[in-house]
Amino acid sequence: MTGLIGTKIGMTSVFSVEGKNIPCTVIEAGPCVVTQVKTAATDGYEALQLGFGEKKEKNTSKAEFGHFKKAGTSPKHHVVEFRDYTGDYKPGDKITVGVIDPDGWVDISGVTKGKGFQGVVKRHGFGGVGGTTHGQHNRLRAPGSLGASSFPSRVMPGMRMAGRTGGDNRMAQNLKVLKVIPESNLIVVKGSIPGAKGSTVIIYQ
Repeated sequence: MTGLIGTKIGMTSVFSVEGKNIPCTVIEAGPCVVTQVKTAATDGYEALQLGFGEKKEKNTSKAEFGHFKKAGTSPKHHVVEFRDYTGDYKPGDKITVGVIDPDGWVDISGVTKGKGFQGVVKRHGFGGVGGTTHGQHNRLRAPGSLGASSFPSRVMPGMRMAGRTGGDNRMAQNLKVLKVIPESNLIVVKGSIPGAKGSTVIIYQ
């Protein structure tokens, strides 16, 4: 497995050789710095810890500062572990977008856009109660009954109701890599990925 940490730049579209307009997402991936190499002998499993994004020293704890200093790098804002990373690396090495196969597929994890407190129609896709005839006034987008009044006389756990929407970790799988631009640290993938513009994403391949 290989992987990188990046930033979502935004969406655009490209034309295929057949002349079709393909929607795609542009991601600035890396360069990432190896902050720790975990081995089965010392940690019980094989993993590579990567850091991405500069962080001010005044906002870095002493423990974090010592950790990054040991790796010979400046404090990083995001730190992610990748299990069974392909390749031989040591702390302080830089990993660029060149590790991504330009003809391969990737999985991208990110945090979805936060939408605040929303009703059941937007949050769960409810169709609303009834129609707009027979004297209905303002119940079209209401959730309806939440349970029986006699038994069990309570709302059962897991009931789909209104509440905070978005801001969840989600992964888009099997996205085709359309183009890798090493000189600009950019990856262009087919389709959309979770998150807003400027949000941090994790790329797995």
